[in-house]
Formats: sequence, C-alpha cells, structure tokens
Amino acid sequence: MNVRAAVRRTTVLAAATVLALAGCSGGGGDGGDGGGTADAPATSTTSSATATAPPTAAGVPRPPLDACYALSAEEAVAPTSTAEPVDCAASPTAVTYEVGALDLYDAGHLLAVDSAQVQRTLAATCRAGLASYLGTDETTLRLSVLRSVWFSPTLEQSDAGADWYRCDVIAVVAEATLGALEPTMRGVLADGVRTWGLCGTARPGEAGFQRVACGLEHTWRATEVVDLGTGAYPGTEAAQAAGDEPCQEAARELAADALDYEWGYEWPTAEQWAAGQTWGTCWAPA
Repeated sequence: MNVRAAVRRTTVLAAATVLALAGCSGGGGDGGDGGGTADAPATSTTSSATATAPPTAAGVPRPPLDACYALSAEEAVAPTSTAEPVDCAASPTAVTYEVGALDLYDAGHLLAVDSAQVQRTLAATCRAGLASYLGTDETTLRLSVLRSVWFSPTLEQSDAGADWYRCDVIAVVAEATLGALEPTMRGVLADGVRTWGLCGTARPGEAGFQRVACGLEHTWRATEVVDLGTGAYPGTEAAQAAGDEPCQEAARELAADALDYEWGYEWPTAEQWAAGQTWGTCWAPA
C-alpha cells in the first residue's frame, strides 16, 4: 500500500512522504490471501474432467449457517477447514454468514474444487454478500476491519460428492490477529463502524503505524474511501492524485481549525489492484 501523509498549517502544505506498506485485509486486506481471504486472488491451477452427471453430496453434509468458529489467523486464510463449530457465546473469531452450492461445471466439464475458476467465483460470491449481512454498504464495509473469508470442500470431500461453499466474517483487529466477534454479526454495521472501524496506531507512513480496530488504542482513523474505478490499474501517479482533494476535504471537515489539520492517504499498488482492492483510504487524526 502506498501512503501520503501531510500536515496543513495555515496556508502551508507539508511535503508528502510516500512509503510502501503491506496492506492487511482486506483480509483482509486487507491480510494476504491463501485462497480463502478477501484481498488476493486464488492461486490454484485449473483442472477439469468430463462429467456425465452432477455429483451428489450423500454422506457429506454442508456446514451449518450462523455457526461460530475459533479460528486462528492462519486457519482463516486456508482454502479448507476442518474446525468444529464452537459456542457462539464463547468469543468466536469467525461466524458463517452464507452457505451455498458451488458451480463446478463449465461447458459440460467438471472443474476441480480447488481450480482457479471455482475459487475466483467463490471469492466474488462471499465478498458480494458480506456488506448486506452486516447491514451496511460497500463503502462503510471498507472503513471497517471486518472481512470475508471462504472455504470449500477438500479434494477428498469433493470426490465424495461435497459441492458446498462457506462464507465467514472475521475481524482483523491488528496485524495477523483476529478479534473476538459477537454471538451474531448480522447487522452490526447498520449504525456505523464504531468499534469495528479501521484505525491506526500512528500517522500512516510513520514508523510504528499499524492498522488496528478502533476498539483498540489508536491515534488515527480511516475516514473516507476513494473509489478508483474498475478495469486496468490507473498507475501510481493517477491513483495518488485521486485522493488528494477528497482526503484533504475530509480532514478539514473533522478538524477544529479549518486552517490547521493533518491528513493521510493510502492507495493500492498494482498487485493489490489485481487482487481486487480498487480503492484508496483517507486518514485523519482520531
């Protein structure tokens, strides 16, 4: 993630410092992707075999909806999961918000469950459903630490007839750290991000800066999302320029003195853009 941080003192705008930072999240992501996070593409290869009939799921039950799990950060980014559900009142780190059937066919051929095509479709499906489940829109979701992760059957389970997918919500409350969720996460962002908001431990770009949940100690917070469009990566210069005006305006509106304020802006790298992060983030002191 590229970063611009600046200070406005009367009519003087300090020189911006541009650094490369690793994004989270996503899930994710800001966090990175292992085939099951919200912020990078699946990397498995495509394989197929001619099929005569759809597989059955006899003896391979689907995961339960609204189930809770005590997953580690590493387990959350795995493409499959063998974890058993836990009591939702016991501070789970993942809650299942969607379960459905995978489309494993393309032009009459059966795709492997771990193929790139199947995993891309699964990622898009789970991402698309999270904002609605949380009671918000995509913009507000991007200003939070809540991310989607997804799981599919193992190859052995798929061979036995399993064709399900599972979407879970997680909270990336600090680097490689998942936070405890509420017993049900349905609608938790309906009234805004609050404790699930995205905040920082320092000015973006400075030593010591780390993305954290706003429920933890912080000094900066994400304030706005800058939509950079779709299609090909616009380039570093264009992505950077797109955030200057909206981020300054957002910080000015929050400041006690419209002539004395600070602001920051992060925009995606080409790699992050390819992984699906097509927006930048504005920051201001908390």
